[in-house]
Amino acid sequence: MSELLQLLITGIAVGMAYSLIALGFVLVWKSSAVANLALGQLVLISSWFTFAMLVQVEWPLWIAFPVVLIFALFLGWMIERLALRPLIAQPILALITVTLGLAYLLEGLVSFIWPWSVDALPRLFPQESIHIGSAVVSQEYFWMFIISLIVFVLLTLYFRYHKMGIAMRATADDQMAVQACGIPVTSIFSNSWMFACVVAAIGGILISSIGGVTYGLVETGLKSFSVVILGGLDSFVGAMVAGPIIGLLENVGGGYLTPLIWPGFKEIIPFIIIIIVMVIKPYGLFGERRIERI
Repeated sequence: MSELLQLLITGIAVGMAYSLIALGFVLVWKSSAVANLALGQLVLISSWFTFAMLVQVEWPLWIAFPVVLIFALFLGWMIERLALRPLIAQPILALITVTLGLAYLLEGLVSFIWPWSVDALPRLFPQESIHIGSAVVSQEYFWMFIISLIVFVLLTLYFRYHKMGIAMRATADDQMAVQACGIPVTSIFSNSWMFACVVAAIGGILISSIGGVTYGLVETGLKSFSVVILGGLDSFVGAMVAGPIIGLLENVGGGYLTPLIWPGFKEIIPFIIIIIVMVIKPYGLFGERRIERI
């Protein structure tokens, strides 16, 4: 019983981090209808940059973390301004191809700057474990859940009440109407990429605090894509709900099925879910089903 409870708690916590990363995909998709295939690479480069600030430069966390967020904002602005803005009004396939090329570019850049394959962040949270019922959980999982939830709440308030947040939601529905109101759509696109890079950075730091900084973080981005598919491409609520579901299925399924099937089965569970969802409910749990007249 204690093992199951521990798998449930850690699965929900990791799932919240997946949700946070998936939210970056949803933000870009809702504002510009661009499928960000570089999601895992954004997590990767942000995590290695965090490692550089904390370990190589040896800055304290209260200085390094704001610097990482500034780096993420700048990276998102550069991606939108240099790679995507010149392709506005171009076929959607061109935009998707650019994000795929961007993924390989970022991955190559990381391997050039940090050629070793794995390293560890310094301890970011207290070492004392937390007892929840009969389960013993490290504080990394506890803070992963809390920080992800706080970021979700802050972003929800921003999109509901802030002028730019409302404009970003409106852009998802009708870009022409937003332009008619005098709001530059290009600024909306830029903000969406900046937000996407920030949530990818935070999610990457939380995941890296448990498993270290590795090139496997690219797979974390792919797992977050399964959250997007399950929750719905254009749904903030879907991303938040689907993340813990994916985390639970991955953790519990991996804990009980891996010894029975083969080592590594846990890693493919999110991708099995993608196939099942695409067959049964291709719009996801909360995705908007669009019906177009031909």
